[in-house]
Amino acid sequence: MNDLTSKSALITGASSGIGAATARMLAKAGLRVAIAARRTERLEALKREILDDGGNAFVVQMDVSRLSSVEKGVDEVMRAFGSIDILFNNAGVMPISDIDQLRITEWNAMVDINLKGVLNTTAAVLPIMIRQHSGHVLNTSSIAGRKVFGPGYTVYSATKFAVTAFSEGLRMEVGKKHNIRVTCIQPGAVATELSEQTKDPEKRKELDDYQSVVRFLDPDDIASAILYAIQAPQHVNVAEMFLLPIDQA
Repeated sequence: MNDLTSKSALITGASSGIGAATARMLAKAGLRVAIAARRTERLEALKREILDDGGNAFVVQMDVSRLSSVEKGVDEVMRAFGSIDILFNNAGVMPISDIDQLRITEWNAMVDINLKGVLNTTAAVLPIMIRQHSGHVLNTSSIAGRKVFGPGYTVYSATKFAVTAFSEGLRMEVGKKHNIRVTCIQPGAVATELSEQTKDPEKRKELDDYQSVVRFLDPDDIASAILYAIQAPQHVNVAEMFLLPIDQA
């Protein structure tokens, strides 16, 4: 099992859901965690929780859609921790709507955060991992990055398909050459705030109705899977993790 006690992790989208759950779990496992998001008041509350539990956390205000914000945040983490051994690209949005509604602002937000955010953060951290000749990049894709669910999910699925493809290509390029592991996490339905971002009343009702008939995964379920991938022996790369509720078809 990989010893984690001397390692540090940068987690984006850490202010809620999967990101916050993963921060708690990794901190409990002994990692120093840099928790990044735009909502710093939530991050400060999470930091206090982690510190009270005996962990080590550092707050980073970061907008992953802006490279300058990402680079500034990564510099702050390096000054605080001296290394970034694990990068968890988790920030994401999912305002679903049918294409013919032409909610272009929402499309652009998904592209900027779900896809460009992964590229920006990876680009900022990768040189550090290359210098260290070690590291682990984990990217949150989705079951929607394996199949298009249907009306409303098209642009979201497009961004997640891209994250899945980028993860596989990144693993091929940096694994053997730079001793960097890459894991693509593909969750099914998880009880997070994602559904709250949908403004279309009909789609929002569909999401709420679905949660009433399917027992969604908890964010801790995904965090446990992430910890498993990180703890794997250094010569083992858990390349993909596909997790979904037993009730989800």
